[in-house]
Amino acid sequence: MINRGIKRVIPAIDSQDGAGVKLKRSLGHRQNLRIDPFLMLDMFSSDNPDDYIAGFPPHPHRGFETVTYMLNGKMLHRDHMGNEGLLSSGGVQWMTAGRGVIHEERPQQESGLMRGFQLWVNLPAADKMKPAAYQNIEPEEVVEIDEPSVKMRLVAGRIVRDGQEYQGPVQGIVTEPVFIDILLEPNSSVEIPLSRELQGFVYLFEGQAKMQDDAIPTESAVELSEGDNLILKTDNQSARILLIAAKPLNEPVVQYGPFVMNTAEEIEQALSDYRQGVLTEVRA
Repeated sequence: MINRGIKRVIPAIDSQDGAGVKLKRSLGHRQNLRIDPFLMLDMFSSDNPDDYIAGFPPHPHRGFETVTYMLNGKMLHRDHMGNEGLLSSGGVQWMTAGRGVIHEERPQQESGLMRGFQLWVNLPAADKMKPAAYQNIEPEEVVEIDEPSVKMRLVAGRIVRDGQEYQGPVQGIVTEPVFIDILLEPNSSVEIPLSRELQGFVYLFEGQAKMQDDAIPTESAVELSEGDNLILKTDNQSARILLIAAKPLNEPVVQYGPFVMNTAEEIEQALSDYRQGVLTEVRA
C-alpha cells in the first residue's frame, strides 16, 4: 500500500464570475492549472449579499459537466428546456452539459451566508455531444458515514468502511468520480483507500489538517501524488476537507470560456452554433 502525498499546490485566487459574484478560484484560474479530468474549482463564501445577489444570468456550456455543492444557502437553477431545481444546504447538482445547455443560477436569499463549490469535470470526446442530463441530489440523499472522530458525506463514488460498502447517490458518470466532504474532529485521523487509477486533490476549507505529516494549505487545490491510500490528520483543531478524484481522460483540452472541446475547430463550431441559436439542438 502506498500512501498519497502532496504533489502540487494550486492556491485559490480572488475572482469574479456571472454578474459579479465574488469567489475564490483554484483549479482553472490559468488553463494549465488543471488536474485531469478536473477543469475548474470555485469556492464562493460570503454573508454580504452584494457579493452574490446578482447570481449567474443565462449562459451556455458545452463539452463538460458542472457540479454545484451547496454548503449554506439556497440557489435556484433554471435552463433553456424549462428544467428548474432549488439547491439548498447540503444538496448537489451534477449537470452534464454535453452538446449544450443554456442555464442560469440565482440566489434565493437576500441576506445570510451563501457558501459552496462549483467544480467543472471534463467529458471524453465520445460524450461531448450527447444530450444534456441532470442529477439533482437533495441533502438527505447524500450518504452520511458517521464514525468516531470523523464524519463523511459521500456524494459520488464507492467506499468500504469496516466491511460495509457505501455508494454515493451520483452515479453513471463516465470518469467514475469520488466526491467526499470530510469532517475531522481535533486530534484524530482517517485512512481512506483510493484507487491508484484515480487522479485528484483535497481542498481544506475549515480548520487545519495534515496529509500524513505534511500540513495541507488552506484554500488551495492540493493535488495528490500517486498511491492507493490517503491519510488525513488533525492536531488541536477540527478540519473540513473535500476529497475529489476521478479517472483521467488523457485527451487534449481546448477551452474557450464555457466551451471545452478537443480541437480548435470544435471550439469554432461551438461558437458558431451558439451565435446561430442551435447550440442545444440534438442532431440525428
